[in-house]
Amino acid sequence: MLFIHPILTLDAVHHTVASAAFARVPGLRHSPDEAERSGQHAAESKQSDVRTAPGWLSAQAPVHFQESGDYHLPVFPAEIAEWMAAGPEKFIIDGTLGGGGHSEIFLKAGARVLGVDRDPEALAHARGRLAAYGDRFSTWEGNFSRLPEIPEIQLGERADGLLMDLGVSSRQLDSAARGFSFRREGPLDMRMGPSSPRTAAEIVNRWPEADLVRILFEYGEESSARRIAGAILRQRTVKPFETTLDLANCIEKAIGRHGRTHPATKTFQAIRMAVNEELESLAIALANASRALKPGGRLLIITFHSLEDRLVKRFLKHRSTRFLDEPGWPEPRPNPDYQFRLLARKAIAPGPAEISLNPRARSAKLRVAQLLDLTS
Repeated sequence: MLFIHPILTLDAVHHTVASAAFARVPGLRHSPDEAERSGQHAAESKQSDVRTAPGWLSAQAPVHFQESGDYHLPVFPAEIAEWMAAGPEKFIIDGTLGGGGHSEIFLKAGARVLGVDRDPEALAHARGRLAAYGDRFSTWEGNFSRLPEIPEIQLGERADGLLMDLGVSSRQLDSAARGFSFRREGPLDMRMGPSSPRTAAEIVNRWPEADLVRILFEYGEESSARRIAGAILRQRTVKPFETTLDLANCIEKAIGRHGRTHPATKTFQAIRMAVNEELESLAIALANASRALKPGGRLLIITFHSLEDRLVKRFLKHRSTRFLDEPGWPEPRPNPDYQFRLLARKAIAPGPAEISLNPRARSAKLRVAQLLDLTS
């Protein structure tokens, strides 16, 4: 797998997107660090429930939900159903399964669905929730950046649709034990799955000040990055950070509280993105999307913040542009990476009714494209 160091600047991430996501045939390489984690990757790609992930925090205290909505309320339910156009005889890959809400929409339409997720707790929950659909629903444990490793894809099958719903599920945010929340006491973890190479505690307690400033500024777009990083270093020399509230309180003391937004919001976002290599995974997933779809297959991507949406917008714009033109060229040239058609020219936003029902949908954007058949 292409490896991007988590503390690279955002410019370097964009450069990697340009070389990986825009490459005609993506080149996948393994770094030494990834080779060392190959055993974890092998374990991650098995269909297993929570109990088969020893040491993974959710295995210690699995949570049972009375209603499907208790796990995660899917965004854009009507729009996803319309644009995916799932139906009998169709094969859909839900690249970010979560609570299984979107997968259930596809299953109700008669499609066969493969749910992909790196979180064994999410997989266990979705398998229980969707068991009534029998063998039309299956799961694969892994990061959505690893689509070419899915057995069905390796055997030559291609999907009629691929969904990527980016970000964190409501369940992950609301579970104190997962360590994503700055409002609830929990371990500084923030891993979306047991294969994540580091925890939030490792970043906060071990990373150099310059690297902390970099991720806070670039991943969190935090204007007070230097003050926060300095406060973290001063506190950790006295006592290492152990819990989410340790960190949240340190940030609030450093920059104060202004307005309704918690002062730790951007810092927690930045650290979470670094822990889970979110932009790096997205860049690779975009590059691999065409390898998972059949001609005519649809790609639906839901984003929740500007960093990931810019990557998606840039990728789709480039891949849907038939001819390229540069100053100094005598005439436009064919784009060797041309392969998608935009079904919706602009990002789709949630309506007032959905935001009222699900406030976390307010920042969501949906982009839709279709893989072209360029063989004829």
